[in-house]
This record gives sequence, C-alpha cells and structure tokens, in this order.
Amino acid sequence: MPDQNIVLIIVGVVALVIGIIAGKLIFTPNNRRIIEAAREQAQKVLLDAQTNSENLKKEKLLEAKERFVQLKAEHDKEVLERNRRLSENENRIKQKELSINQKVEQLDRQIRDNESIKENLNRQIDVVNQKRTELEKHQEEHIRRLEKIAALTAEEAKTQLIESLKQEAHTQALGYQQEIIDEAKQKANKEARKIIIQTIQRTAAEQAIENSITVFNLESDEIKGQIIGREGRNIRAIEAATGVDLIVDDTPEAIILSCFDPLRREIARLSLQRLVTDGRIHPARIEEIVDKTKRQIEEQVMEIGERTVIELGIHGLHKELVRMIGKMRFRSSYGQNLLMHSREVANLCAIMASELGMNVKLAKRAGLLHDIGKVPDEETELSHALLGAKLTEKYGENPAVVNAVGAHHDEMEMQYVISPIVQACDAISGARPGARREIMQQYLARIKELETLAMGYQGVEKAYAIQAGRELRVIVEADKVTDGDSDKLSFEIAQKIQTEMTYPGQIKVTVIREKRAVNVAR
Repeated sequence: MPDQNIVLIIVGVVALVIGIIAGKLIFTPNNRRIIEAAREQAQKVLLDAQTNSENLKKEKLLEAKERFVQLKAEHDKEVLERNRRLSENENRIKQKELSINQKVEQLDRQIRDNESIKENLNRQIDVVNQKRTELEKHQEEHIRRLEKIAALTAEEAKTQLIESLKQEAHTQALGYQQEIIDEAKQKANKEARKIIIQTIQRTAAEQAIENSITVFNLESDEIKGQIIGREGRNIRAIEAATGVDLIVDDTPEAIILSCFDPLRREIARLSLQRLVTDGRIHPARIEEIVDKTKRQIEEQVMEIGERTVIELGIHGLHKELVRMIGKMRFRSSYGQNLLMHSREVANLCAIMASELGMNVKLAKRAGLLHDIGKVPDEETELSHALLGAKLTEKYGENPAVVNAVGAHHDEMEMQYVISPIVQACDAISGARPGARREIMQQYLARIKELETLAMGYQGVEKAYAIQAGRELRVIVEADKVTDGDSDKLSFEIAQKIQTEMTYPGQIKVTVIREKRAVNVAR
C-alpha cells in the first residue's frame, strides 16, 4: 500500500509536469481542455496521494507508539525482575551474615568455656598429683612394715611369688597344652581317618608274595647233570652270565635259583627253560641264550612300563622313567612287589587328592615315581628318595613331583602340598596288614628300643611294651612321681617316641602310679 501511493504521487507529478510543458509548447483550445483535465486529474491524484500519505503517517505513528509502549512494558518487567532478584540476594546475604555472626558468638562462648574447663582440669591434675605423692608415701611405709613383719625384702618376696606362680602356670599350661593337643588330634584324626578309610576302601591291594629264591622244576634228575656239565663248566657259565647262584642239592626234580635281584633271577629262569627245552647246553650256547633273554627282558620291561603308565592315565613321561617303572616289576621291598606298591600309592594319592580338591594327575604321577630311586642303572651312595628326586629332576618332571619324591622319607624339606600326601599314602601302602613281612629280629629290636626309651626317665620302675608294640605301659615309683608328674611324663614319652622312632600305626602310652601300704599281723 505505501509503495502504491508513492507511485501514484510520482505519476501525478510527472503528468503535471508534462501538462505544464505541453501547455507551454502547444496552446490550443482542445489542448487547453486536455491540459486542464490533466491538471485536474493531477491535482486529484496529488490530493489522494497527500491524503494517503497523511493516513500512512498516522498509521506509522500509531504503530511506533504501540511498539514503544510494548518495549517499555518489557523493559519495566525486566527491571522489576532484576530488582526482585537483587532484593532476594540481599536478603540471603543478610541471613548469611546473621548466621555467621551467631556462629562467631557461639565460638567465642565455647572458647571462654574451654578456658574455664582447662583451668578446672589443671586444678584437678594438681590435686591428683598431690594425692599420688601421698599414696606413694603410704605405699612405701606399708612395704617397709610388711618387710619388717615378714623378714623379707620386696625383691625377695617378689621372686618367691614369681617362682610359685611360674610353677603353677607351667603345670596348668601343660594341662591346657595336653587338652588342646588332644582336642586337635581328635578332630584331625577324625577327618584324616575318614579320608584315609575312604581312600583305602576304594583301592584293591595285593599280599606280599615275593622272596629271594626261585625254584626251577625239572622233568627228571638227569637234566641236573646236563646243567652242571663236565667239571661244572655249564653251571659256572650260567652263574657268570646271569649273576645268579644255582643250588643243586638233593631236592628231587628241582634247582634253586638264589639272588636278591628278581630281574636276574627271571633272566636265569627263562634262560634255563630255553636251554632245557633246546637240549643243547654248553658255555657258548649259554651265553647266546642269556644275551637273547636279556634283550627279551628289556623289551618286556619297556612294555610293562608303557602298559602301567597307560593304565594309570599318566602322559609325557620320559622313556628312561618308563623303563625304570617296568624294572620295578622285578624288585621287591620287605616282600612287597615294588611296581604293585607304586601303583597302589599312585591310586591312593589320586583318591586322597580328589577328596582334598587338589591336582589328581600330579598326585598320581608323584605316587608312581616316589620309589623310582630303588631301581637305578648304577650303584650310588645316595638314598633312594634323594636319588629318585635327582632322576625325576634330570628327566624334566614338575618341581612338585621332584619334591614329593625326595621328601617322602623326610630327607628333603616339603615345599608342596602333594609331598605329605605321597608320604602318607606310602605309609598306608607299606603298613597295611599283609603288605610286608617283618623280620622277627627287627620286631624284637623295636620292642626293646621302646621299653629302653621309657626306662630312661627318672622315677620309672618298669616299662612293658604290649599288644605287639601298640601300647607302652610305664610303672613309676609313687614316692618319686606325683599325679601331676604322671600326666607330664606320659606326654613327654609320647612326644619322644613320635620324634625318635619309626613305627606303623600308633602307640598308646599309659603311666601307672600305685601306692601300696603292706603290714603283717602276727
């Protein structure tokens, strides 16, 4: 609308100017009328344009006034909001100042109160120190009076009191120690017995059947002459080739092969069997057959070792260790076959490790190899436990297995948890009924050693080992040993037996103190 009015004004002005110019240039009656008309039209247009411009001006003024009023209202509103915020901030600041002033006054009061309390405490401390000084003086006076009455100094009385208390405490401590040890043993024995019984019940065992001789049966006594040979050449050749003593006596149709090495006895037995079957018995043939039998036995040893490790589920063993395991088949200890003993220990270790939540394969491996030092290829001065540890370490076994092998007879320090398991399972396998034969002389020596150990204590009158050495009864002199000393003596003897002797199972120590008063009426 404003643009259209401006255009009309411009057009009117242009028409007016054109009319004036045209009137000046052409002044005719017709042109005059046209010019007048044009002038009137131009004036009309000019008036309309002025009117429109006035109206437009008024509208713009109104719009400007409204905009000014709106802006002023917004400004006033912002000013009011700002003033309100300022007043709120001022109020908060005043409140904080008031709170701070209150806290400062409170702190001042506390400081004044603390100073008064401190003064009171100082006065009380002075009073306490004064009373303490008086008490010390009274105590010293009291001690002097007691020393005068008792004819003892304070240090002497203290020493006597300490000695009496020490003796009483020692006696009570022994009693408590015995109770604690008994309670711990009961709990430990109960749990250990449960695990051991479960382990033994799940293992099948063999009886001791090995010995140091082998009887070779013959079809007739005529073959004895062939075995002996002319001037004993054949029998000497057999003994030299095998390292076994052949005993040809009056026993009908039998020859005794004597040797502590079961492997050599087996080689001699097989060689004799082949020689007797073949019929050609002379030194050259004997050497040939013995060499062939040795090779066959070596193959059999390797096969036994491989079959054993496969049956036990043990993998990754060195070939030399496998061969030594096979050699265990021909070795015995106290009548117990070494391979059967090692297999039994391996199974016991696996079961016990499973019960305790440990590595079953590692425990089984250590149990199988624990006596590997008993079948060395060369003689050595080392014990079989230390030699076994050396061999297992040489052939790359786990350090836990090496330690268990070396420590199962307490010749090395136990550094892994499976070591005591192997030791316990070895004891279980060797000490169970029927596992080993015990020589009578060894049994009597152990009984005598047990009684001698008890007789070494002061006040012991007699000592008897009963129930095959499973119980030791100690009779003491009543006038030299009190009831309290009896408990102490029983405990000390049991501890000494435990630390100094080796025995299967357990030994019960019973101390008997009896006072008899005898008179005769005449």
